[in-house]
Amino acid sequence: MNKILNYITYQTFPAQTANSLQTISNIKYLIKKEVTVNLYFPLREKQSSAEIKSLQDFYKFTETFNSFGVKHSYPHGKIKFLPKLWFHISHILWSRKLIKTNFKNDKENYFFTRSDWVAYFLSKQGSKVVFECHQTSKVRNFVIKKIGMLENVKFIFLNENLRNNYKEVKQSIVLHNAADSDFLTSNSNKKENSIIFLGNTHRFNQSRGLGQIISWWSDPKLNEKYTLEIIGGSAQDCDNLNNIINELKLSNNITASQWVNRKVAAKKLSEATFGLLINTSGNDHSYLYTSPLKYFEYLYSGLSVIAVDFPSHRTLPISEKVNFFENGNKEAFINSLKNSKKNEPLSKDQLYIISLHWRAEKLIEFIYSTPGGI
Repeated sequence: MNKILNYITYQTFPAQTANSLQTISNIKYLIKKEVTVNLYFPLREKQSSAEIKSLQDFYKFTETFNSFGVKHSYPHGKIKFLPKLWFHISHILWSRKLIKTNFKNDKENYFFTRSDWVAYFLSKQGSKVVFECHQTSKVRNFVIKKIGMLENVKFIFLNENLRNNYKEVKQSIVLHNAADSDFLTSNSNKKENSIIFLGNTHRFNQSRGLGQIISWWSDPKLNEKYTLEIIGGSAQDCDNLNNIINELKLSNNITASQWVNRKVAAKKLSEATFGLLINTSGNDHSYLYTSPLKYFEYLYSGLSVIAVDFPSHRTLPISEKVNFFENGNKEAFINSLKNSKKNEPLSKDQLYIISLHWRAEKLIEFIYSTPGGI
């Protein structure tokens, strides 16, 4: 069977986000498994580009696929007043027009999306849709109630808590994020007692709590032994964190810098000893539903993982390898660093099941299986 997949998203590319990287990485490994992928996305930012070479250069891959940048003549990103409202209106209008123009009543091809409205309009016309669900929202709750029991729709949830939140779903699997083994390696010459945080320092316009973590380094039990490198914040976020670092006179132990490309990030990961997972509990997605891409990158790079003790982190694959600490508890954080020394390296089988090779195989098996009518 010649496997063709239309991947439609309201994300735009290239972008310095974990979500955009997750999309491109999954497409890359689907291609490796001989699936033909057509990517459709809106050209809604000045830097948006559908040129495959631009995407290859930015995300550092060599595989090729059909990339279609779709015109976006809608208010999102242009009107500063009530931005969430304009996002939803633009998302609906763009999705409806794309489906009507390009895929009206298409019941032959397979579609993959993370967009609520793309999933809604495709499923309502009887198309074969796989909807990858990363979090909850009022819009998502509405859409899933409308399409969850349809025979032509399948759902992929990023963790078990998220699937349990949606009872009105007929066909689903849980499939966490995964690591790109083409980039990541475990360096035997790691910097002793070095901790890394890789990723955005804010999420949903809320701090992840790194400022508090930094303040803990005033304790000799940390500043006399451990270093912390924070990579991935915006220019403003890094300035704010560096102000805290300088005020506390911790610049010899802690650094904060902006986003780096994948090859540089992979090298940084390979050299570190510990990987930090930190969020605040004020957001349900962070507390219950997230499956952080960085977690799998940490594990695949041979890092010991230190994580705030949230239900979302407890549901991660191989979570027995994680050393948890109570949110806001400095002593628990220090103890988790000490206890992580006891962790054994992952086996080859464990490395494989957190890789994108394995995830792509599971995606293909689920998408193209016949039960349920899709």
